[in-house]
Amino acid sequence: MPEKEFKNTLIHNANILDNYTVLDFGIGTATLSIMAYQLNPKANYIGIDIDSGILKIAKQKIKNANAPIELLKYDGGILPFSDNSIDRIITSLVIHHLTTAQKLEAFCEFKRILKHDGELHIADWGKAANFLMRFMFNIVQLLDGYKTTNSHVKGKLPNIIKQAGFEQITISQKFNTVLGTVEIFQIK
Repeated sequence: MPEKEFKNTLIHNANILDNYTVLDFGIGTATLSIMAYQLNPKANYIGIDIDSGILKIAKQKIKNANAPIELLKYDGGILPFSDNSIDRIITSLVIHHLTTAQKLEAFCEFKRILKHDGELHIADWGKAANFLMRFMFNIVQLLDGYKTTNSHVKGKLPNIIKQAGFEQITISQKFNTVLGTVEIFQIK
């Protein structure tokens, strides 16, 4: 899986500038945030996740990387940020874990907290680029569930994003992996 490659693409597309406030939604073990910090240490990074255990791992990785990334425990629903307060939201392989209703709720929250010129950048499973990618994606669906991943493999994620009020949705790149197709989204 070309994880480092697609995460680097996502970070470069996000064009994180000095003093930006960047939210890593579903930070996991903090790999994406640490990579972004290493590219631009003058931005402010916040990571949220619902898993306390994974946040402990992230805390240690952040400490080892000497990266001042703030971690927050998130219980779902309303994001703990003011309206128009975030410059960039980045997220990698998280959205496919949400049901369609949860996806829409998350995108509405993203729209609320992003500044007017803010952007959302996503790396996640998308519509299969070919039959082999579709076949291989069945493994992901068996592990993560068909209910949360069907909208991805059918290419419906852009429609859900539009329902939240975003107007410019671009799939800038696709990566074929051993488990399916990962798409890189740039959303304004």
